[in-house]
Amino acid sequence: MIWWLKIRAAHALAIGTAATWLLGLLIGTAHLPLPALTGQAGDFLVGHLITLAPAVLLMHGAARADHPTENVAVRTPHHLDVALALTLATTVLTAALLLHLIHPTDMAIVLSRNITGYIGLALLLHPWVGHRAAGALIAVAPLGCAAAGWGPGGRPERWAWVLHPADSRTALALALATLLLGTTTALTRRPTTTP
Repeated sequence: MIWWLKIRAAHALAIGTAATWLLGLLIGTAHLPLPALTGQAGDFLVGHLITLAPAVLLMHGAARADHPTENVAVRTPHHLDVALALTLATTVLTAALLLHLIHPTDMAIVLSRNITGYIGLALLLHPWVGHRAAGALIAVAPLGCAAAGWGPGGRPERWAWVLHPADSRTALALALATLLLGTTTALTRRPTTTP
């Protein structure tokens, strides 16, 4: 188990997630000027973009593994990878809830919701395109939402969960549904092995 955690770079994942949270709480409300292809441009925040880091680090840890060897092992660690992802998502959601109870801040909820959604996207993409491509393709989500996710009046479209404010139940439901779909896909489909 210790070697599995070392190979998956669990320490880097923990440090990167904590740094994402700290940075998000400090400068997450800063605006990034991105043009909108549809509708009126809304507020695209630094907190919408930096929350990619934990999901990318998760895919980086998966990339460090020797997949041909792991696929023929007696106990394949694939389920452990999914458990690590779910543990990370549960941890950030719990931390957001606790922080919101102690000191109400909307940014903690936005950060945790987006991290959870991006982890779901990583789990969804990984079996289809491999860990390296999944790590890169996750970045399409916030940039696609920033370009095409704005509706009339600068309000986010319903499907663009990344852009919604913290009090949006629709965004939380979509992020959790993405995590559920990603978990189901990761557990039922063998990941592709990319060199």
